[in-house]
Amino acid sequence: MKPVSQIVPLPGGMNLLKPVVKASLVSLLALRAGWGQLPPPPQAVPNGPAPVIQQRAILSAGGSVPSGQATAETLRISLRDALQRGLKYNLGVLTNQDSVDLASAERRRTLAALLPNIYAGATQHSLQADLAVFGLSIPGFPSVVGPFGYQDVRAFAQQTVFDRPSLRNLQSSTESVRAAKLSAESARNLVVQAVSNAYLQVITDSARAVAIQAEVETAQALLDRATDQKKAGTVAGIDVLRADVQFRTEKQRLLAQKNQVEKDKLVLARAIGLPTGQNFQLTDSLPFSPLDRALDDLLKQAWEKRADYRAAQMQVRAAELAVQSARSERLPSVVVQADYGDVGHTLANSHGTYNFTAGVRVPLYAGGRIQTDIDQAEVTLRNRKNAVEELRGRIDSDVRTAFLDLQSSAEQVSVAKGNAELAGQTLTQAKDRFGAGVSDNIEVVQAQQLLAAANENYISSLSAYNAAKIALATALGVAEEGVPQFLDLKP
Repeated sequence: MKPVSQIVPLPGGMNLLKPVVKASLVSLLALRAGWGQLPPPPQAVPNGPAPVIQQRAILSAGGSVPSGQATAETLRISLRDALQRGLKYNLGVLTNQDSVDLASAERRRTLAALLPNIYAGATQHSLQADLAVFGLSIPGFPSVVGPFGYQDVRAFAQQTVFDRPSLRNLQSSTESVRAAKLSAESARNLVVQAVSNAYLQVITDSARAVAIQAEVETAQALLDRATDQKKAGTVAGIDVLRADVQFRTEKQRLLAQKNQVEKDKLVLARAIGLPTGQNFQLTDSLPFSPLDRALDDLLKQAWEKRADYRAAQMQVRAAELAVQSARSERLPSVVVQADYGDVGHTLANSHGTYNFTAGVRVPLYAGGRIQTDIDQAEVTLRNRKNAVEELRGRIDSDVRTAFLDLQSSAEQVSVAKGNAELAGQTLTQAKDRFGAGVSDNIEVVQAQQLLAAANENYISSLSAYNAAKIALATALGVAEEGVPQFLDLKP
């Protein structure tokens, strides 16, 4: 290469160099301004482990989304019908299904970090630049360049080749989705329990109303008899007053009980999403039916079937993967970027250009963020493990409690049924003695009260027995199919 002083000047001097210099300056300005390409897609930067979504089934299942319009027809609703409506319209089911959708959306967001990011765009450039701003001053060359312009149409793609934290985040999110689905299944279990208990409460209070109605009719008959006997001069006036007080007392109880039945029906209607103001009546009576199950078999079934227990175990797995994700933030990641497009003064006068970049990102110092992510993930993992053990103990307690209630209430039903029969015989004999004039109606009133207490004990024990069945099916995690089976409902 010749020294500068020995370069032979070209013909034309500076005029010949101007196009070359101008093209070089334009290229320099375009390079500094970033012309010729769209802004590159954002880099995938790890931002800590994926959150372990805490999915908990709603404990209160009394709300619902009413469906349809109320009609003048009185609906006949069996327990199976009520359960089907509850599982379709109850707010506990709907809200937990929304939680599943949110968990799925979070998983798709995590997956997006591992999928290609592709987009395209077109740019139109027009520029007039002052070279003096860039520190360029060439004798005989204008300081202002332009205006000139060009067009660029380009497609960009970015793919994360290796990013271990993102892979672990995806696995953790997948476990969270599975846990959310199981939590939704557990919510269905609780909704079945709530609807069944509401249905049972209407039946129980309706049975009380029927029993009190019979007592009112008995009190009315005794009042009429006492009135007739007083007119005949065979009993004193105090017997009429006593019978009248008993009649009014029973009538007041009946009014209060009927009001309670209507309120119970409102609770049931809210739980199963009936239209507001819809009249309905129940078709099932839920009589006594024996249920013999071994405790060890019940506990084994609970470990296998309880959806909330399996969900808690998956939450532990998700938390373990979140810890691995946090620890993997210290590892390098590999990202590939590429773009291809046409650039030129016009699209008709353009040529293709491309760029391909592969890079490795190695974290050296993150200001303690990585260790913070690890600590937070480990705390979440410990909490999830503790929650699993606590839930295991609670399941054991739920099954044992329901089993004990089932045994005790079954015995109470047998005793209460016999007691009610004896109380009925006592009332019959007391009425006969009063009618024969052997005694006043104090014995009759006492026998009425004794029968009322016996009926209440029988109704309460039968309700407790069926409620124990419902609680046992829920504790086993099979309420949806177990409640109809345990209550011996007809298909």
